[in-house]
Amino acid sequence: QVQLVESGGGLVQAGGSLRLSCAASGRIFSNYATGWFRQAPGKEREFVACIESSGSTYYAESVKGRFTISRDNAENTVYLQMNSLKPEDTAVYYCAARLGSAPYPSVYLQASYYNYWGQGTQVTVSS
Repeated sequence: QVQLVESGGGLVQAGGSLRLSCAASGRIFSNYATGWFRQAPGKEREFVACIESSGSTYYAESVKGRFTISRDNAENTVYLQMNSLKPEDTAVYYCAARLGSAPYPSVYLQASYYNYWGQGTQVTVSS
């Protein structure tokens, strides 16, 4: 069993930055693929970024060049550095994880692939 706890959300002006953290307990997190998803009011949950146990990373087109996902295995934590934030980035951000690797990178974009989820952290970007 893995428990995931997100933190780092908040209110920021457009153009600003935030760093989200996803702290894991219960297992060696480095063996897990970890993704970030977000859900805005009235919208479906959408993929943001993912990091494989190998360290390979994948991003949604909407955040490429602005967001960076990374992991600190010693701290059992995955981070999402978000720069040049836009009002449309406003959402609840969720961390998700699954042991091992997907057969194809496109699988990481599917929320159904992950079997562990955090409780979410709110990010609000004002214009």
